[in-house]
Amino acid sequence: MRALGLVLALAASGALAAEDVIEVVPEDEATQGFSPDEAQAQEPLRFTGYLDVGFAKATGNGSSFLADDLRVPLDYGNDAFAPAVNSRGDVASTDTQGRFTNGFLPRSVGTGSAPSFLINTLSADVRVQPRNVPIFLFARLQVMPRLLPTGDVTRVELQQAFGRWSPFKAHELAVFLGRFDSVFGIEYLENEANLRLGITPSLTARYTTGHGLGAKALYRFHVPALWSAFSINAAATINGTRIEALVPVSASLTGTVVGSARVGYELNLQKVQVKAGVSGLYGPRNDVRLGSAKQLALAGDLRVNAFGFSLAGELTRLIDEPGLGATKVTGTTTAELASGFQVTGGWVRLGYTLPVTTPVLTSATLYSRYDRRHAQFQGFTPLQTDRLTVGARVDLWEVLALKFEVLLNRELVGAPNVDNDVFTSSAVFTW
Repeated sequence: MRALGLVLALAASGALAAEDVIEVVPEDEATQGFSPDEAQAQEPLRFTGYLDVGFAKATGNGSSFLADDLRVPLDYGNDAFAPAVNSRGDVASTDTQGRFTNGFLPRSVGTGSAPSFLINTLSADVRVQPRNVPIFLFARLQVMPRLLPTGDVTRVELQQAFGRWSPFKAHELAVFLGRFDSVFGIEYLENEANLRLGITPSLTARYTTGHGLGAKALYRFHVPALWSAFSINAAATINGTRIEALVPVSASLTGTVVGSARVGYELNLQKVQVKAGVSGLYGPRNDVRLGSAKQLALAGDLRVNAFGFSLAGELTRLIDEPGLGATKVTGTTTAELASGFQVTGGWVRLGYTLPVTTPVLTSATLYSRYDRRHAQFQGFTPLQTDRLTVGARVDLWEVLALKFEVLLNRELVGAPNVDNDVFTSSAVFTW
């Protein structure tokens, strides 16, 4: 499997993932996927959605855990997120064969090493745009059927639900209240399978692409003389930007909010587009009730599109402070321990969209992405892993996207070598 991936990577190295395939609309939530265009604005109520059907095969036992690895906790010494099979980051397996873990685990489809078709996600959206009112409402309900007993339970989730207020016609200002995408970095723009160029998220997506509950605001202003635009996207949420598998999102455990923001710059020439930004996050951890335990994150991102080629990348640094304290529950005292944690990582993706289209074939793209992650829980061995992803995407009739990926995972430092490569594919029907 690794040899096959290297051959594919070499074949794709001269032509790989055009960002303009997924960025069919501007980048922020104020306009991306949630705001009706001029024609659609006449429809006060709209229903949209997508169906993501996959087929995946993982090597080894489908997990990142070796049978004879007796370290405790097992998930602190392995990257359980590595063998991802879909856009949600669900892995083929998290079966530990009874060994202890501390809950640092992704969702699982429960297939292990068996090849299988999957209903990754059935997603239904409702959009309400009252006429002559600067209010927009959006809700996304998703169903994820999963295999028991070795996978997660089948889930029905209210993935997003927010109201947006755009107070000025002459200024690009939007205020959101509810549950919405992160504002940190750029990978959250591809959270959903119908927007993601490829199939699987990066090794650092678990820290940046979670949905926040709270309030946020976007402001963008244009400088036509410089063919440029500047933007700021800021949020105050109860949970920060980690995915729901790691941090609760339904309510605050600490009573305070996490602040996050991204400042961006765009250069929009006729043949060349450049987007760059820096992000920051600070506030209490929401995985414990100890408000004194803080989290800090910084990131930088860059995207360049030119003549069918695209280059995108992101670097992230995150630090969790340790926390130790006591919480009084129904007359008793319960101790809480939050391990200190640090991670540095990032990804870079190169792509090329073929200059051939027909009424049936609307787009075809080759791409490759390299991820690297260095993480450590306080008091445990540092863990360093990387991943090479190569793949292709074909869009048909603008309603069907066919995607194919090979993931080559490596354990570089701190973990035993394990066979956890993945072949995965996806058919995304959009309506």
